Amino acid sequence: MKPKKSFRLRFILLAALLLTPWPVAYAYDNDAAAASVVRIEAAEPSTAPRMTVFGGAVGSVFPGDLFYIDASGTDAASAANLYLTNAGELIHHYRNLILEVGVYIAGDNDMWQKLYRENGAVFNTYLTLRNGQVSFIMDGHARYRITIEGGNFYSNIINAAEGSMSPRFYLTVD
Repeated sequence: MKPKKSFRLRFILLAALLLTPWPVAYAYDNDAAAASVVRIEAAEPSTAPRMTVFGGAVGSVFPGDLFYIDASGTDAASAANLYLTNAGELIHHYRNLILEVGVYIAGDNDMWQKLYRENGAVFNTYLTLRNGQVSFIMDGHARYRITIEGGNFYSNIINAAEGSMSPRFYLTVD
């Protein structure tokens, strides 16, 4: 009889614990939401990075713009993440794909200048089939341009469907 009492006692304690209302609080501040507006705009297809792919060949990626980010409406720094969304498909077409990602900030007279890290070095990072994403921090009150500065690849497929070998990108800003 003792195991039944122990089971009942455990059951009652568990039921009481699960049925007891727990305090939960949610907050939303319209002023804070309005102050943290960040706009992302995809670059025109005519300015996108270009590459001509032949099977069994090494090639280059020509520079082009990917995204424009307007963080001028926020005070806070934001984390940006650039993803290669079709890496799973590309791995079947390329032995390697290395893309140099460039980040520019709008300077005086709206001239684009390379983004520098806190230590004074130029921001320099690479997007590959292995890592599939890059991240960086952007300060508020500024506009940014995300580009592919160049890169290279080795294609191992000779005949592929049109457009199936092109990298696709996705950008998030937190």
